[in-house]
Amino acid sequence: MTRTPVATPSKEHMQGFLKIEGLSKTFTPGRPVFADVSFSISKGEFVCIIGHSGCGKTTILNVLAGLDSASAGHVFMDQREIGGPSLERGVVFQSHALMPWLTVRKNIAFAVISRWPDWTAAQVNAHVEKFVAMVGLSAAIDKKPSQLSGGMKQRVGIARAFAIQPKMLLLDEPFGALDALTRGTIQDELMAIVRETQQTVFMITHDVDEAILLADRILLMSNGTDNEGVYAPGRIAEEVINPLPRERSRAGLHHLPGYYDLRNHIVDFLVTRAKAH
Repeated sequence: MTRTPVATPSKEHMQGFLKIEGLSKTFTPGRPVFADVSFSISKGEFVCIIGHSGCGKTTILNVLAGLDSASAGHVFMDQREIGGPSLERGVVFQSHALMPWLTVRKNIAFAVISRWPDWTAAQVNAHVEKFVAMVGLSAAIDKKPSQLSGGMKQRVGIARAFAIQPKMLLLDEPFGALDALTRGTIQDELMAIVRETQQTVFMITHDVDEAILLADRILLMSNGTDNEGVYAPGRIAEEVINPLPRERSRAGLHHLPGYYDLRNHIVDFLVTRAKAH
């Protein structure tokens, strides 16, 4: 069996567009959820993080989004330290977070106007229609969220995040509540948009195949554990480079040489080394 390549952070990564240095989060004194988390993401790179519930993945994403603060460490984007939410970072959560009283058009326009307050109504509308078309929802643009399926609502959330043209896209299990068919369709759409826009993405997922399909690099995160009375906090245990061709598709994924080695490596980590509570 060919060993899955494990990344030694390159000079490019260490000088990356996004840099996380010595991040930790503590709720209970002496027992940080995670500690000394350091990694970087290059511009245009798609990075997924995988780990069991409770390891701190969402906390890391919330710190990157500026929605939470770390107990220690620093996060820099474009050589500036992150300190609070910003339109430079678009966030898509598992729940769509749409305003129910607004149509698809107006939900996205609200974000666009926040980003470009000096734009005319015609400029805003043209921009909104472009990104609604990108996620295949032009026919539903004047419907309210109550008239949409779960998958359609998530498409709106994705369109809204892309429409503000953020420097960084943060995705927290955005497809976790969707059925398999819808999930697969939106994965394909997301991948196509990311490739087209060269968007930098950090994504949380529990789905190994989703990470393999989408990510250039996969971070494997372990949970905090007690071992003979000694507590070890959660951490990034391993960085795995995805060796598969970047122009891959969901339908052809399992036919690619190296796919099963990569998948088995990640599953083995989750089963034997991530040490979930």
